[in-house]
This record gives sequence, structure tokens and C-alpha cells, in this order.
Amino acid sequence: MVSDQIVAWKAEYKVESKVAARSFRELVVWQRSIELATAVYRLTRGFPKEEIYGLASQIRRSAVSVPSNIAEGQGRLSTGEFRQFLGFARGSNFELQTQLEIARALKMGDSKLIDEAEGLSHEVGKMIHAILEKTSNRTTVADH
Repeated sequence: MVSDQIVAWKAEYKVESKVAARSFRELVVWQRSIELATAVYRLTRGFPKEEIYGLASQIRRSAVSVPSNIAEGQGRLSTGEFRQFLGFARGSNFELQTQLEIARALKMGDSKLIDEAEGLSHEVGKMIHAILEKTSNRTTVADH
């Protein structure tokens, strides 16, 4: 079932490769992860003031880390390095999803904004997975 969703997603989003994109700004996954980061900032504005250095800060760092790692990976010299930074972005995205769950459980922020951020996070996660899957056959032993 998940593989069917990935195949459908690949067709819809035309999974791009490092080679096809000249700039990280051309990567749809980077564009969507920027939307994710800005959605998280909108969400955390509504958190209690005492959380400015707590959960709000942690959620923001995780969200900003996703597009940052995608961009840095795109700037690297090999597909293996690109994949490594996509892995970092993937980890930050999972961290963000966990923090959003904590925020929801603590009733911090607007639930609609949490839903928006979660939806974008899941979409970005699927995109990262699809790119990792597509580029996995291009790596060599030296790239690992």
C-alpha cells in the first residue's frame, strides 16, 4: 500500500535527481520544506511565552534543519553526499513530527496550524523517501 502511494506520488511530483537540478531552489522538496518551516513559525507564534526557549525553539530548529540539509546536500559533489544530507533532513523531519505530537498533547498552538504543519511534514517526508529510493541505485561502494 505504501509503495503504491510512493509510485503515485512519484508520478505526480516528478521526482527530481541531484543531476537534474542545477540549484537547490529548483528542488520541489526544498520548496515544500520552506513552506513547512514557515508554517511551523506561524504555529509557534501562538505558543506560551515561557516556551520561547523550550519546545517552540526546538520545533523551529527541527523545521529549519529540513530545507537547510536539503540545500547543503544539493551543494555537495557526489550523489552519496546528497543522500547523506537527505538522511539528515529526514531525521530532522521525524524529530519535527515527534515535537508536533508533543505540542498537540500539551494543547500548545492552534490545532489547525498543527494539522497544516503535520501535513506538510508528511508530504516532505514522502518526497525525501522517494528521492532516496530513486538515487539508491546510483550510489557506488565509494559513495556509502
